[in-house]
Formats: sequence, C-alpha cells, structure tokens
Amino acid sequence: MYSAHTVICGAGIIGLTIARELLKAGFDDIIIFDKEPEPGKHASGRNSGVLHAGIYYDPGTLKAKMCLEGNRRMQAYCEERGLPLFRSGKVIVARTEDELSTLDELQRRATANGGTVEMIDERQLAEIEPNARTVGRALHSPFTAVVDPRAILAAMRTELEQSGKVRFFFDTRFIGAKKNAAATSQGDISYQQFINAAGAYSDRVAQAFGIAENYRLLPFKGIYRVLKKPAADKIRGSIYPVPNIRNPFLGVHFTRSVHGDVYVGPTAIPAFGRENYGILKGLDSEFLSILFRDLHMFLENEKFRTIALEEPRKYLFKYFFNDAARLVKHIAPHDVLPSSKAGIRPQLVDIKNNQLVMDFVVERFGNTVHVLNSISPAFTSSMYFAELVVKEHVTGA
Repeated sequence: MYSAHTVICGAGIIGLTIARELLKAGFDDIIIFDKEPEPGKHASGRNSGVLHAGIYYDPGTLKAKMCLEGNRRMQAYCEERGLPLFRSGKVIVARTEDELSTLDELQRRATANGGTVEMIDERQLAEIEPNARTVGRALHSPFTAVVDPRAILAAMRTELEQSGKVRFFFDTRFIGAKKNAAATSQGDISYQQFINAAGAYSDRVAQAFGIAENYRLLPFKGIYRVLKKPAADKIRGSIYPVPNIRNPFLGVHFTRSVHGDVYVGPTAIPAFGRENYGILKGLDSEFLSILFRDLHMFLENEKFRTIALEEPRKYLFKYFFNDAARLVKHIAPHDVLPSSKAGIRPQLVDIKNNQLVMDFVVERFGNTVHVLNSISPAFTSSMYFAELVVKEHVTGA
C-alpha cells in the first residue's frame, strides 16, 4: 500500500494549484494521482487559455471573488517563469439593441467585482478591434489575457516534483473509497487527508464517499474552428458576444492565442459522455444515464431546454458560421477551417430542483475535501481558489 499525508485525486489545474498551496502551508508529503499519463489531459489542457477579468459573475459569488485576483496571479506566474502570455484585452459586442441592457449589467457586475472595464462607442471599438461589429456600443476589458494552459501545467508539474515533497502517480484510476484510503488501479493509497479535484468525475468520486448525492455533472461539448489568413490577421485580441447571463456559457467568440492562431468557438452542446470529444468518440456505459438526465433536464429546466435546442445545430457549419459572423464586419465561409480542438465542460446540476449550479462548490466530509463544480473561470481563478480551499477546508493549514 502506498501512503501520504495528503492525497489529491486529479492532476488538472485545481489539483496542481492546491498542491502548491499545501506546500506553502507547510505540508511536505503529498501524492497526486490521475488516470491519464500527464497533467491536464481534459478541461485544464483543452480550454481557450483566456484569463477572464471578473466581468460576468454575480457580485458576492465565489467566481466573482476569485476571478480577478486569480487573473493577476496567473499572469505574474507566467511572467516569472517566462511562459507565453498575451495581454490581448477583450471586447464584448452587442448583436441587437435588446442586448444593450445586458451589456450595462455586465459593466455593473465588473465594477462591483473590482474589475476595470470601459463602455466604448463604435468609433472607439474600431480603434481597438477594427473588424468587430456592435450595435451602438461595446464593453472593453483591457486586463483580459491569454496563456498557454499546457505550458502552465507542465511548469507546475516540474515545480512540484522538484520540491521533493510531491509524488505523481499517473495512469492511476480511482476505483473507490475505503477507510482512510483510496482504492486505485495501482493499489490502495492511504492518507490522513484526501482532496477530490477530479474535474468531470468529481461527483462520482464524492459519491463514493457517501456525499453529494443530490449532484450530477452533465457534460457540454465545446468544439472550435480556426481562421485562416488573411482573415485571422483582422482579429487583434478577443471578441465576445453579450451572453445570456442566466446560463453559464459565454457563446461562440473569437480568440487570438498566444501562438498567433485565431480560434472561433466554443459551442456548448450537450454531450453524452464525460470524454465525448467527437461525435461517437468518448461514449461509454454512462451514455444512457446521461441521455436520461438530459431528457429530464430538457423537460424540467427552461435554461437547459434553450441550450439543447440551440447549440446542437452548431455541429452544422452553416449555423456555427452564422453565429460567429454576427460579431465581425468581414468574414467569409471559406475563412473558417475545421479544428481538432475540442473540450468538455462538466456542468454541475442539482437534481433535487433540476437547476444548473452557477458557482463553484466545495464540500468537506470528515477528512476529505471535494471540489465539485470547477468550471469556467476555474483556470483563471485557480491560484486564488486553491488558497481558499486550503485555508478554509484543509485541516492543519
């Protein structure tokens, strides 16, 4: 049997940043295990790399508290280690006059959260992002930035390994919970403290410990396309639409990456597997139960029903393109190419009331801690969020 004082399930950005905070707090015997061969093979390594700047989130929520400071810390981390960092800024544009009231609400939320945003007119927008299109005015976020998530994950892995206090067990799948031990595919790992940072599987891990029975994670698929030149040269930073703020998704948008590629996406298509990155790829024995949950949510939840009716059409190029084209002045169908980039966003649902859970959720149970809804802006927020988890939920910190 393997043993460590603290055992972390999941080597995504949340697992790694929690481990860093544990080291700062004086912990010196940590095991991180993951079913994949390296860190961040799923949501953490597949996201757009955008560091958000506290615009969308209701003041007072964990997301609102964590996002802006998390952004600052992640940018500083990249600067200190020479990792790719593109201070791109972002504009949020209105497609119709009806969206202007939501644009005002986003400005109010950003200001309440301590963010820096400016309402700009069409002339100012043209100076910042010449190809962006809006109705009347737009919101400019100068502190939105873009990073390379995989470079950050690799740097954190190296940092943790070089501490001599953290061991990684890869290709190690969580099987079940025992008394003060996690049963895994590589044998039992005993602990004094267990932290569940299993991302898309965090609900199942928590339920193995007998908690979070009212929660289920539903997967949503984000597919991307990429702009070819010279169309890509017309996008300077990030162009986002005004989102439906009742839902936790931001809509198809344009993002220039740290490596110069311009991606369009992602969608938020209900998926039928926690790793359902393709049409059929990633479907498993859970397919029918996820389908049943989706059907139940479709019947009981208006927000989910709207998503389920609108998003799957974006598998078809025509609908995807039309959605993106509303954000810019000049783009043609031949400018938009297929991309292998795809991700799964695991969205927590409270099955007691059939509601999408909009904020981060952390639950403690005995000597275990469970991070249950590490969705966007989890990557942005991760360094500050990890500090909160360790200070407020970890014994002896």
